[in-house]
Amino acid sequence: MALRLINHAMLRQLAAQLPRNAQVGSVASVHTLDKIGKREVVGYGWNGTACYADRVDYPMPAVRFREPNNEINALRAKEQGDWKKLSPQEIKALYRASFCQTIAEVQAGTGEWKQHLGVSLLFCAGAIWIAILMNLFVYDELPVTFDEEHQKAQLKRIIDLEMNPVTGLTSKWDYETKQWKN
Repeated sequence: MALRLINHAMLRQLAAQLPRNAQVGSVASVHTLDKIGKREVVGYGWNGTACYADRVDYPMPAVRFREPNNEINALRAKEQGDWKKLSPQEIKALYRASFCQTIAEVQAGTGEWKQHLGVSLLFCAGAIWIAILMNLFVYDELPVTFDEEHQKAQLKRIIDLEMNPVTGLTSKWDYETKQWKN
Protein backbone atom coordinates (compact mmCIF):
# COMPACT_ATOMS: atom_id res chain seq x y z
CA MET A 1 0.00 0.00 0.00
CA ALA A 2 2.83 2.37 0.89
CA LEU A 3 4.53 1.57 -2.44
CA ARG A 4 1.34 2.43 -4.32
CA LEU A 5 1.11 5.80 -2.55
CA ILE A 6 4.71 6.54 -3.43
CA ASN A 7 4.03 5.70 -7.09
CA HIS A 8 0.99 8.02 -7.15
CA ALA A 9 3.01 10.80 -5.58
CA MET A 10 5.75 10.36 -8.18
CA LEU A 11 3.15 10.40 -10.99
CA ARG A 12 1.68 13.66 -9.64
CA GLN A 13 5.16 15.23 -9.59
CA LEU A 14 5.78 14.01 -13.11
CA ALA A 15 2.45 15.37 -14.31
CA ALA A 16 3.31 18.79 -12.86
CA GLN A 17 6.56 18.81 -14.87
CA LEU A 18 5.00 17.76 -18.19
CA PRO A 19 3.61 20.16 -20.78
CA ARG A 20 -0.15 20.48 -20.70
CA ASN A 21 -0.62 18.40 -23.88
CA ALA A 22 1.41 15.41 -22.65
CA GLN A 23 -0.09 12.24 -21.27
CA VAL A 24 1.38 10.71 -18.13
CA GLY A 25 2.86 7.26 -18.54
CA SER A 26 2.31 6.74 -22.25
CA VAL A 27 3.92 9.56 -24.19
CA ALA A 28 6.41 11.46 -22.11
CA SER A 29 8.59 10.56 -19.18
CA VAL A 30 11.22 12.39 -17.22
CA HIS A 31 13.93 10.81 -19.39
CA THR A 32 12.41 12.01 -22.68
CA LEU A 33 11.70 15.46 -21.28
CA ASP A 34 15.44 15.97 -20.93
CA LYS A 35 15.85 15.20 -24.61
CA ILE A 36 12.98 17.23 -26.06
CA GLY A 37 13.56 20.37 -24.02
CA LYS A 38 10.70 22.88 -24.24
CA ARG A 39 9.16 21.45 -27.40
CA GLU A 40 5.48 20.56 -27.23
CA VAL A 41 4.32 16.97 -27.04
CA VAL A 42 1.40 16.89 -29.46
CA GLY A 43 0.62 13.20 -29.91
CA TYR A 44 1.22 9.60 -29.05
CA GLY A 45 4.34 9.25 -31.16
CA TRP A 46 6.02 6.41 -32.91
CA ASN A 47 5.84 3.39 -30.56
CA GLY A 48 4.52 5.68 -27.82
CA THR A 49 7.73 7.64 -27.41
CA ALA A 50 8.04 11.41 -27.30
CA CYS A 51 10.54 11.76 -30.13
CA TYR A 52 10.80 13.52 -33.46
CA ALA A 53 11.52 11.69 -36.71
CA ASP A 54 10.70 12.55 -40.32
CA ARG A 55 9.19 9.32 -41.64
CA VAL A 56 6.92 8.60 -44.58
CA ASP A 57 5.29 5.64 -42.84
CA TYR A 58 4.63 7.68 -39.69
CA PRO A 59 4.02 11.27 -40.85
CA MET A 60 2.83 12.74 -37.51
CA PRO A 61 5.62 12.85 -34.90
CA ALA A 62 4.81 13.19 -31.22
CA VAL A 63 6.94 16.28 -30.68
CA ARG A 64 7.09 19.55 -32.58
CA PHE A 65 10.31 20.18 -34.46
CA ARG A 66 11.20 23.56 -32.93
CA GLU A 67 10.84 25.01 -29.47
CA PRO A 68 8.25 27.77 -29.34
CA ASN A 69 9.54 31.36 -29.46
CA ASN A 70 7.75 34.72 -29.58
CA GLU A 71 7.32 34.65 -33.36
CA ILE A 72 5.89 31.11 -33.41
CA ASN A 73 3.60 31.84 -30.45
CA ALA A 74 2.25 34.92 -32.26
CA LEU A 75 1.62 32.86 -35.39
CA ARG A 76 -0.13 30.14 -33.36
CA ALA A 77 -2.39 32.77 -31.79
CA LYS A 78 -3.13 34.17 -35.26
CA GLU A 79 -3.78 30.65 -36.55
CA GLN A 80 -6.66 30.25 -34.07
CA GLY A 81 -8.59 32.80 -36.15
CA ASP A 82 -9.36 32.81 -39.86
CA TRP A 83 -6.73 30.97 -41.92
CA LYS A 84 -7.48 33.15 -44.93
CA LYS A 85 -5.80 36.03 -43.11
CA LEU A 86 -2.52 34.10 -42.91
CA SER A 87 0.03 34.72 -45.65
CA PRO A 88 1.73 31.80 -47.39
CA GLN A 89 4.99 32.70 -45.61
CA GLU A 90 3.25 32.53 -42.24
CA ILE A 91 1.72 29.16 -43.09
CA LYS A 92 5.17 27.86 -44.11
CA ALA A 93 6.68 29.22 -40.90
CA LEU A 94 3.99 27.41 -38.87
CA TYR A 95 4.66 24.21 -40.82
CA ARG A 96 8.42 24.46 -40.33
CA ALA A 97 7.89 25.01 -36.59
CA SER A 98 6.18 21.61 -36.40
CA PHE A 99 8.06 19.67 -39.12
CA CYS A 100 11.64 19.69 -40.38
CA GLN A 101 10.90 18.36 -43.88
CA THR A 102 7.91 18.02 -46.15
CA ILE A 103 6.82 14.57 -47.35
CA ALA A 104 8.33 15.33 -50.77
CA GLU A 105 11.67 16.20 -49.14
CA VAL A 106 11.60 13.00 -47.08
CA GLN A 107 10.84 10.89 -50.15
CA ALA A 108 13.53 12.56 -52.28
CA GLY A 109 16.53 10.39 -53.02
CA THR A 110 19.77 11.03 -51.23
CA GLY A 111 22.10 9.61 -53.87
CA GLU A 112 23.61 7.25 -51.32
CA TRP A 113 23.28 4.37 -53.77
CA LYS A 114 26.06 5.93 -55.86
CA GLN A 115 28.50 5.60 -52.99
CA HIS A 116 27.53 1.96 -52.41
CA LEU A 117 27.87 1.18 -56.12
CA GLY A 118 31.26 2.90 -56.27
CA VAL A 119 32.62 1.00 -53.28
CA SER A 120 31.35 -2.32 -54.64
CA LEU A 121 32.95 -1.61 -58.04
CA LEU A 122 36.24 -0.79 -56.31
CA PHE A 123 36.13 -4.14 -54.52
CA CYS A 124 35.37 -5.91 -57.82
CA ALA A 125 38.30 -4.16 -59.52
CA GLY A 126 40.56 -5.12 -56.62
CA ALA A 127 39.46 -8.75 -56.87
CA ILE A 128 40.18 -8.80 -60.60
CA TRP A 129 43.65 -7.35 -60.06
CA ILE A 130 44.39 -9.89 -57.35
CA ALA A 131 43.30 -12.73 -59.65
CA ILE A 132 45.50 -11.43 -62.48
CA LEU A 133 48.52 -10.99 -60.22
CA MET A 134 48.03 -14.44 -58.70
CA ASN A 135 47.96 -15.98 -62.19
CA LEU A 136 51.20 -14.16 -63.03
CA PHE A 137 53.20 -14.70 -59.86
CA VAL A 138 51.65 -17.42 -57.69
CA TYR A 139 50.45 -20.20 -59.95
CA ASP A 140 52.84 -22.38 -61.96
CA GLU A 141 52.75 -22.83 -65.72
CA LEU A 142 49.97 -25.01 -67.12
CA PRO A 143 50.93 -28.70 -67.47
CA VAL A 144 51.83 -30.09 -70.90
CA THR A 145 48.57 -32.04 -71.02
CA PHE A 146 46.80 -28.78 -71.86
CA ASP A 147 48.55 -28.61 -75.24
CA GLU A 148 46.38 -29.39 -78.28
CA GLU A 149 48.37 -32.47 -79.32
CA HIS A 150 48.08 -33.98 -75.83
CA GLN A 151 44.34 -33.30 -75.79
CA LYS A 152 43.90 -35.05 -79.13
CA ALA A 153 45.89 -38.02 -77.82
CA GLN A 154 43.72 -38.15 -74.70
CA LEU A 155 40.53 -38.05 -76.83
CA LYS A 156 41.88 -40.92 -78.99
CA ARG A 157 42.61 -42.96 -75.84
CA ILE A 158 39.06 -42.31 -74.51
CA ILE A 159 37.59 -43.51 -77.81
CA ASP A 160 39.88 -46.57 -77.93
CA LEU A 161 38.92 -47.59 -74.37
CA GLU A 162 35.20 -46.96 -75.14
CA MET A 163 34.78 -45.00 -71.92
CA ASN A 164 31.12 -44.30 -70.98
CA PRO A 165 29.63 -45.41 -74.31
CA VAL A 166 25.97 -44.85 -73.32
CA THR A 167 25.80 -41.18 -72.39
CA GLY A 168 29.40 -39.97 -72.49
CA LEU A 169 31.63 -38.56 -75.18
CA THR A 170 32.11 -41.90 -76.93
CA SER A 171 28.35 -42.29 -77.43
CA LYS A 172 28.72 -39.72 -80.21
CA TRP A 173 31.48 -41.77 -81.98
CA ASP A 174 30.64 -44.30 -84.63
CA TYR A 175 33.06 -47.22 -84.23
CA GLU A 176 32.21 -48.81 -87.58
CA THR A 177 32.90 -45.77 -89.76
CA LYS A 178 35.47 -44.28 -87.38
CA GLN A 179 33.76 -40.86 -87.52
CA TRP A 180 31.65 -38.66 -85.29
CA LYS A 181 27.90 -39.26 -85.51
CA ASN A 182 25.72 -36.51 -86.89
